[in-house]
Amino acid sequence: MALHVRGVLLPEDEVTDLWLVGDRVSREPVPGAETVLDGGFILPGLVDAHCHIGIARGARPITSLAEARELALQDRDAGVLALRDAGSPLPYPELDDDPELPRLARAGRHVAPIKRYLRDVGVEVPAEQVAAAVTEQAAAGNGWVKLVGDWIDRDRGDLAPGWDEETLAGAVAAAHAAGVRITAHTFSEEAVATLVRAGIDCIEHGTGLSEDLIDEMARRGTALVPTMINIETFESIAATAESKFPGYAAHMRALQQRFPAVVRAAVAAGVPVYAGTDAGGGISHGLIAEELLRLHQRAGMPAEQVLRAASWGAREWLGFPGLRHGGLADLVGYEADPRTDLAVVRQPRRIILRGRVVR
Repeated sequence: MALHVRGVLLPEDEVTDLWLVGDRVSREPVPGAETVLDGGFILPGLVDAHCHIGIARGARPITSLAEARELALQDRDAGVLALRDAGSPLPYPELDDDPELPRLARAGRHVAPIKRYLRDVGVEVPAEQVAAAVTEQAAAGNGWVKLVGDWIDRDRGDLAPGWDEETLAGAVAAAHAAGVRITAHTFSEEAVATLVRAGIDCIEHGTGLSEDLIDEMARRGTALVPTMINIETFESIAATAESKFPGYAAHMRALQQRFPAVVRAAVAAGVPVYAGTDAGGGISHGLIAEELLRLHQRAGMPAEQVLRAASWGAREWLGFPGLRHGGLADLVGYEADPRTDLAVVRQPRRIILRGRVVR
């Protein structure tokens, strides 16, 4: 049966009627359609642009599709109808077309340096095998590869790039040669500089970004997913590491303190910024609203830009068409205007995924 919804459609800002026929949107009336939403404000389904449904709390790799589904459902019930899984130790192509789950853009396993990342999560390889590992993981995902650009080096006692500059740049080239986009975990200043200048497609976290790199990202169109909820964990990471690695602890605290200004600068420069929670591991799923509020309140991102970063803009970036004629039938309805009070996103009135009412 076709569905009908009516409300103020964002970003168009006009009262609009939409008909949902199966998994597609029609702007033309469909006789006999059931009205399931009349009034309020309508957004294309939200996106969590950085999460991990293959990793459970405590950085434990999950072992079953059922567990991955449960994590994805937590996000769906918060209004997130598309996910970018930025690295999973469990392959789950079977979930790509699961009608109950958010749409998935996903990487394979993280490509990581040896014994310098979360245990059993990534494919750990030496420098000479990085390009081949990237090519292999390109085939394991459905359009993305995830690289661990830096992590703590215990010999150095601080953050350090995962590999040398040539290897990092070669990883970017290998991903593009395989026809996929590549993103990277980066906290420090060194690795992010190499990766941005090598033409990487996206930076995760990006706490080490400098003003000149931000300008370079804006020029290239390189995306940033700040994961502000994740960055709030830096203090606890620093406290745990302080007795053994005081330099690392001080560095992590300094990166956390400056981060809101980094995000503000990226937004001001025109860097494409998208909302992601980094759910999985240390962050619970279903927290997209809290990430949006942090982007607005702490990084000063205007509410409409925040909504674009988590809805129509993010969907376009990931290749999931929004609420245009012939687009995908994913939407979230709210009682009040989230541009006026962004906290409204905590309480969806109606969630429709793939043309089916979730709530």
